[in-house]
Order: sequence, then C-alpha cells, then structure tokens
Amino acid sequence: MTDLGYPDTTAAREEGVFDIDTRSEPVGGTRRSAWLSGRWCIRPGTPNGGYLLAICVRALADAAPHPDPLAVSGFFLRPGQVADAEVDTEMLREGTRMSTGESRLRQQGRDIVHAVATFTDLALATGRTEVLSQPPALPAPERCVSPTSGMDLNGATIAERVDVRFAEQPGWRHGRTDGTPTAEFWMRFADGAPADVLALPLLVDAAPPAVWELGELQSSTVELTLHVRQRPEPGWLACRASTRNLLNGFHEEDFEIWDSRGVLVAQSRQLALV
Repeated sequence: MTDLGYPDTTAAREEGVFDIDTRSEPVGGTRRSAWLSGRWCIRPGTPNGGYLLAICVRALADAAPHPDPLAVSGFFLRPGQVADAEVDTEMLREGTRMSTGESRLRQQGRDIVHAVATFTDLALATGRTEVLSQPPALPAPERCVSPTSGMDLNGATIAERVDVRFAEQPGWRHGRTDGTPTAEFWMRFADGAPADVLALPLLVDAAPPAVWELGELQSSTVELTLHVRQRPEPGWLACRASTRNLLNGFHEEDFEIWDSRGVLVAQSRQLALV
C-alpha cells in the first residue's frame, strides 16, 4: 500500500485489448478506417459511448504535435454499431503549448460522434497547483465487490473488460430506487493493462451510471466533456460519480478519477437522457 493507503502500482503488459480496439489506420487524406469492436458494448451490438469517443481522441492524437489530451468534448449523434467505421480528423490549430483538432466518427455515411480535443504535454505543465478535493476513501480493492457479479449482463460486454469494485453492493443491485445518486469505487482494465491518458475518455463513461440509484437503468449520453489533469500511474483508479439533477428526463453526471498515487487525473461531466 502507498502512504495514502492506495494499492501499490503493478506492472502490466505493454498493450491491452483497449489499445487494439481503439486503433484506426490512415486510408488517405484525413480519413482513417476503424473497427467498432463488440467487446465494449452496453447492450448487444451497441458499443459504449466513451469507447467511441476514445477512438476519436486516439485518431486525433496520431495527428496532434502534443501527446496528451487536455480537454475533450464529444457529441453523440446516434448509436454506433459493431462494424466497420471511418474517422475523419482535422487539426484546427497547432501552437507552442497546445494544439486543437476535431474528429468525426462515421458509419454508413452518417456521423455518430463529433469530437473536439485540445492537446498539450502534461509532463511540461507548470504553474500554481491547489487541489481542494480529496480522493475517495475506499477499502482495498480485494476487500470490495463487483456490482455485476452474478448478473445476466444481457450483452453488456464492457462489464467483462472494465473491472469495477464497490465497497458494498449499491442499492440498485438490490432493486432499490430511492438511493442517493452518488458512488465511489475502484476501476481498472480487466486484462491488467495500465490506463493511460487515451483511456480516460472511456473510463469516465465505463461504470454503472449514478442515476441507477434512482431506479433509472437506461441512460444515453448526449454530450461528454473531459478534462485531463495529469497522466495516470499504473494500478487501480479510485473513482467518484454523482448526479444532482434529473430534469425532464435529462441528467448530468460528474466523474472524477484519482490514480494509484492518490492524484487527480481526470474530471468529466456528461449530459444524458434516461
């Protein structure tokens, strides 16, 4: 354990399933070909939105002169399907400290995700730092439980790829619908691969939504904004998700990720429809 009580970081293989499944290959000009894998689905044949956004960001990262996504915004126009896809990328500005680009993920000639991302080099970032929040206080992962253990996943293959562990089973797991829509939990890739900055667009969207505590077990992302604060160290990630307002069927979800050092590495907010 670290001084903060977090698990020690562990070595993992260089490339995992996520890296393979988010690749795209240049096919000419600004166009790239991709395959939307069935290994990250939220229901049969429908890939998770964060996974689709990660494909967009990885494609942009190949073109950007800076290595780290800093701010990412994705608009989800229609669901993706497990099949071939095309990514169109364009760099909008390349500066000394930051660069910005946009990408569109398409299937059958129709846009499914439109993403804009600004990149920087987080290793060179300097300036005043004040972190006024604290990481989640969680038992060690081996003392926690998987909320989907023993469940019929009904095609939600993402639960087989992302290991999520709660201190105790959430209320929705027992059929309650009157809970508080907040959650704290551990997360990592199930294959042991370390999460880098390009995995964060997926991971902020990979856990059961906090609104499930209100009995709303369907939630579709309309827009997601991600801020990357630091590069994560290998190991378990401590996460916090919360929803404060459900209005006319739309709700926000705020999400934080803290790495194995207890360092804040990502924050996001998404608007979703139940």
